[in-house]
Amino acid sequence: MIKVKVHLRPIVNKINLPTVLKTAILPGDSIERLFIATQIGEIFYIGNGVIETFLDIRSRIIELGVSTGGYDERGLLGLAFHPEFYYNGLFYLHYSVAGSQGPGALPGSFHPNPCDPSTLNLKWINRETQYNHIDTVEEWILQPNGQPQKHRTLLNLRRPFLNHNGVNSLNFSPETGKLVLTTGDGGSGYDPFNLSQDNMEFAGKIIEIDVNKNTFVDNPQVVTRFNELPVPIQEMLTVIAKGVRNIPGISFQRFYNQYIKYVGNVGQDMVESIFSFVQYKPIPVTKLIQASQMESEPDQESFINLGWRGWEGAFPTPIIESCSANPDLDRKTIAYYDEAVETSVLRLQPLISYFHEDPRPDKFGATALTGVQPYMGDEISDLTGSVVFTDLARDEGSQPPNRGVLAYTKVRLDCKLNDFSVIDIDYNFGSQSAYYVSLGTNLDQTRLYLGVYSSMNVADYNQGTIFEIIS
Repeated sequence: MIKVKVHLRPIVNKINLPTVLKTAILPGDSIERLFIATQIGEIFYIGNGVIETFLDIRSRIIELGVSTGGYDERGLLGLAFHPEFYYNGLFYLHYSVAGSQGPGALPGSFHPNPCDPSTLNLKWINRETQYNHIDTVEEWILQPNGQPQKHRTLLNLRRPFLNHNGVNSLNFSPETGKLVLTTGDGGSGYDPFNLSQDNMEFAGKIIEIDVNKNTFVDNPQVVTRFNELPVPIQEMLTVIAKGVRNIPGISFQRFYNQYIKYVGNVGQDMVESIFSFVQYKPIPVTKLIQASQMESEPDQESFINLGWRGWEGAFPTPIIESCSANPDLDRKTIAYYDEAVETSVLRLQPLISYFHEDPRPDKFGATALTGVQPYMGDEISDLTGSVVFTDLARDEGSQPPNRGVLAYTKVRLDCKLNDFSVIDIDYNFGSQSAYYVSLGTNLDQTRLYLGVYSSMNVADYNQGTIFEIIS
C-alpha cells in the first residue's frame, strides 16, 4: 500500500475530552460548522474561527472518574443532527444520566475459565438494583430564539458496567433516514452475560430508531431488554446487527447507487477489527419479541453478526496467559469454543483486523480502535476513497509520551481480509502524550477531523485539541 504522509492543522485547543466530531448547518445559517461534543457534557461549534457554546448539559451527566482514578467510559457519548435539521432544528443526544450510579452487575472483575462451565453461563440477575448506570437517548430541538430544548426521551437504558457504552454512538442513515444507535456489550470484559448475542438485549447491538414515529410516551421506563418496552417504542426499533463488543459509531460511504457501512469492534486483548457491509436485513424488534415468545429463532438471513463474544475479529476469543517457564512468551486459550463454533457460519468476516502484538516492521501494537471514517476528498489524493481509522495509542512497551495512530485501508467487496497502512503524521506534540480519541468528517466526507487528548483520564480537564487532517 502507498505510504501516506499528512499534516495536522490545530482548530481549537484546551477543551475537554472530545467524543463526537461532525458538521452541520444551523437553521438560517449558510456555513457548515464543526460541532464538538465532550465527554463531560459540552457541545461547541466553530464559526469564523471562534468557538461558541451550542449546549451545556454537564449538570445532566453522571459524575465521571470518581471511583476509577479519573478514567471513565460514560458521559456524553452521542450527538446526531436530523437530516432536516436546517428546517426542523431537531438533534439527538446519548448520555449517561446524573444520579444514576449503581453498584454494578458483578462485585469484581470477570475472567472466563473454559474448565469451569459456571463462568461461561453467568446470568445478569437483580437488574433493577445490580447495575452501574442509566443511559438515555433524547430528542432535542433548537428553538427559533436559538436556545436548545429537550423535546422527548426515546430510550432509557440500564447498563451493567461502567465501560463499553459506545462512543460517537448516534448517526443518521442516509439510506433509511433513521437514527442509528450503536451500543457496546455492557462492559466488564469478555461479555460476562453474553448480552451481545442475546436477541432480546439492547447491549451489543446496532439499532435503527424511526424518529418520525410519535410514540406518545413521555418518559419511557428504564429497560435492558426489548420486550420490556411499551409497544409504541418497540414499533420504532429495528436491529441491524448484534455481536458488538464496543463500537466507535457507524459510518456510510456512497458507492454508486448504494452505501457501504463501516463499523469497528474494539478488541479484548488481541485484535481490533473493522467490518463493512452493503446489503443487510434489519429485524423489527416486534419480530424478535414474537420469536422469543415462541422460543424460536427469527430469520437471520442477511442479518449482521459481528461474532463477539465467541470471536474477537478474525480469531476465536482467546484467554492470554504468560508461560510460566518463559515470561516473554504467552499461551492463548480459546475462551468460548462452543460459541465460536456456533457463530462461525453466522458471523460477518472483518474487512481488516489489526493486532495488539504485531511482529511486522511496518505495523504497530494496538490499544483500542477509536474512530472509522471514509474519506472522499481530493486534497489528500492518496487517501481518496479510503477508509481512515484511529487507534488510541501505540502499545509497544515504549516509555511516555504516548502517541495515537492514524491508518487507512482500501475498500474491497470480495469478503477477503484486507491489509492496512499506518499514516505518517508531520506534527510535533512535544513532551505531552497524544491519545487519538475521536475521528470525524464533514457532511460530504471531504474533510477529516482528529480529536487528541493528552491524558487517558476524563477528569484531567482541558487537555484536548481538535485538528483538521490536511495534506
